[in-house]
Amino acid sequence: MTLELRCGDVVGGCDGVVAAESREEVLRLASAHAADAHGLTEIDASTRSALEAAIHPA
Repeated sequence: MTLELRCGDVVGGCDGVVAAESREEVLRLASAHAADAHGLTEIDASTRSALEAAIHPA
């Protein structure tokens, strides 16, 4: 099953979407997106929790 995370669910106004077959891969792709699109080079525990909560089936 494909899982996805819509960045706008965590960061208002962003239309980025990442999708993968595992939660770990979605988080990896989301971290790369956060660095590229938002300049966020480190994901703290609070942000990671928000990202994890935003993952859902595609």
